[in-house]
Amino acid sequence: METAVFIVGAIICLVGAVGVVISRNPVHSALSLVSTLFGVAVLFIAQDAEFLAAVQVIVYAGAIVVLFLFVIMLIGVDQSDRLETDPLAGQRVLAAVTALLVAGGLTTVILVGSITGKPSTTAKASTDAPNVEALGRELFTDYLFAFEITSVLLVIAVVGAVVLARHRDVAMADDDYPVEVD
Repeated sequence: METAVFIVGAIICLVGAVGVVISRNPVHSALSLVSTLFGVAVLFIAQDAEFLAAVQVIVYAGAIVVLFLFVIMLIGVDQSDRLETDPLAGQRVLAAVTALLVAGGLTTVILVGSITGKPSTTAKASTDAPNVEALGRELFTDYLFAFEITSVLLVIAVVGAVVLARHRDVAMADDDYPVEVD
């Protein structure tokens, strides 16, 4: 039964991830991301991590994707981009090289970890507190500053994206209403 749940969750994750990458419409990509995040939640439930599954659905599939959709709608999805031209020369080659380096690094980490069989030295093994209590204690003590900085960076990124997307020449009409100049 566990194998069947893992296979279903993995298929949901893979199909959603492929949908994020190949979709031309940003809204469809965001919705594919939701299916990927739900697949990860299924995998968390299969590992008896119900709290993480709930957080995955509420925070990521709920709040973060809604934030993405909000930004996409503010920017405007009715405009078409020219994908044939690169804004920066050589960016596709650089992206391919970076992807190969990251894939190679991840493969090396997985192979070395499976060969040595040693657990990570950064993981703290605590048997005196339940999982949810230990997770909450870590989040609200050791990693509180990191999460606050992350939230500030997300807000800055959203504001920056909206400002960059909506930067147009605006002239004032006689009625003091802004009018777009084409």
